[in-house]
Amino acid sequence: MTQRAARKTLRDDRRDPGPEDGPSGVPADGDGGRAAGGDGSGETPASDGDDGGIPASGADAPASGEGGGRRPRRRMLRWAAAALALLLLGSAGAGYVYYRHLNGNIKQNPLNLGDGKVAEPTPNAAGQTPLNILLIGSDARDSKENQELGGARETFGSTPLADVQMLLHLSADRTNMSVISMPRDTLVRIPKCTDPEDGTVYEASNGRTMTNQSLGHGGPGCTVATWQELTGIHINHFVMVDFAGVVSMADAVGGVPVCVDANILSRNSRGHGSGLKLPEGTHPVKGEQALQWLRTRYGFEDGSDLARAKAQHMYMNSLARELRENATLSSPNKLRRLAEEATRALTVDPGLDTVKKLYDLSNELRKVRPERITMTTMPNRYVGARVEPTEDADQLFRLVRDDIALDGKDEEPARAEKAAAEAAEEEKGAASAEPAAPDAEIAVQVVNGTRTDTLAAASGRASTVAGLLHEKGFTGTSADTAGSLNEQLTLVRYPSTDLEGNALRVAESLGIPESSVRRSTGVSGVTVVVGADWREGTEYEAPEQDDTTPESAEALNGADDSACMKVDPNYTWS
Repeated sequence: MTQRAARKTLRDDRRDPGPEDGPSGVPADGDGGRAAGGDGSGETPASDGDDGGIPASGADAPASGEGGGRRPRRRMLRWAAAALALLLLGSAGAGYVYYRHLNGNIKQNPLNLGDGKVAEPTPNAAGQTPLNILLIGSDARDSKENQELGGARETFGSTPLADVQMLLHLSADRTNMSVISMPRDTLVRIPKCTDPEDGTVYEASNGRTMTNQSLGHGGPGCTVATWQELTGIHINHFVMVDFAGVVSMADAVGGVPVCVDANILSRNSRGHGSGLKLPEGTHPVKGEQALQWLRTRYGFEDGSDLARAKAQHMYMNSLARELRENATLSSPNKLRRLAEEATRALTVDPGLDTVKKLYDLSNELRKVRPERITMTTMPNRYVGARVEPTEDADQLFRLVRDDIALDGKDEEPARAEKAAAEAAEEEKGAASAEPAAPDAEIAVQVVNGTRTDTLAAASGRASTVAGLLHEKGFTGTSADTAGSLNEQLTLVRYPSTDLEGNALRVAESLGIPESSVRRSTGVSGVTVVVGADWREGTEYEAPEQDDTTPESAEALNGADDSACMKVDPNYTWS
């Protein structure tokens, strides 16, 4: 039996994929409603009372009866490790990028294991294109270093989960950077992926399942495919990291300033917590104390993973400022140690498989001033014990697709220039797309997606729009009246490149903008989803788009050095 097959067998014995949307109610567990032996999605936790794979005796582990109703987000720590490795490489200096042995430290996997592709973004007037990098934090327990940091023993060698996923978007003109974190238990449809090592084909998920399971469908390239399917954002690279290098890298930069508004000790009466102990005020943390900060949930605000994510965003922003200002990085020994630790912690796609490529990427990232960095969390809502993206998440994804800065500081002349370039590209794209079939030969399905969180679906919308298409000559149109969806915007979806021309033709006939024509493996043919923006009438008017970042994304500016974590009074000391 191969090592991969052995790991898969162990994983199959230990975990079972979750069903569509999880249970209808939240189990009465102490951490956001997760039960000890299963959480309603069929997934068995790595260990009962485990928080990010750290044993309950020294970690942020949930206790039965505590924190009921809190957001079901666990083990969101690895995103910080991923971002750390990526940003820290920029400090290594040109003198070290040529050391060949560093290249040998870096592991690589294919970029995209899915069948679906997403078109690259349109260049701006200067010919520049945005850069999108998916940072993945694995919960792997496959090294001695990870075990010493508290990895769960019973999961050693098993198939890892992508417990942290964070999309980093660098604008085309390199003036701003946007970051979107996705909760590990977000329900998504994982597309068909093929394992590059043994050729195993993982069929597309039957219904929705937790996004962290994508890593087990052949590797990080399937996580990339899942993100592209969900967001429509073209991803250029991925960087995957585990926890082993965090402590050493924190030491190498000389500490990262963090702030608490009161004395904190992250340890409850049952002994659960990260063990973080800090006095009120701002203090640099490094080594294991930095790791404790990234792990802390008990003691920050309401004790939820949302609060922990906020603390991690603060840490990341502070680290970015330190990399620009910290003189200790001029020490050759510290730089060498930093480069060693960072490269050993990485698995990347072939486009980033040398220190030189990583160094060039880090130089691109370092062009952005801290005040133009915006950290966000994907807006979401509960579905049983899980979460799903909301309409605000769709808006956030669109802003990134359209290269619109999340800090709202794009200059109007630049936007006008961008719009002109996009218009020219659309004309060119229309000419190069697969030609559309005659209208009467295009098979179209129309679905009612007018249901919202507060309104029932508008009656008969699928039939009405199907009738419009019939009148326009699309005689192969049918209405799906079996159910209704929840879609904010009216969309035209198509499953493969050969149907793109047909989809564009259908959209044109209904007055639906090209930006609302999207490829999706969730449909079998050209599909019109009548959204909540078209609940009545026979003429579609595209709504004026809101280019502001949704409040529910909880944006944090990279230059905000006044940010300070609020301490729960139950976790303070004197």
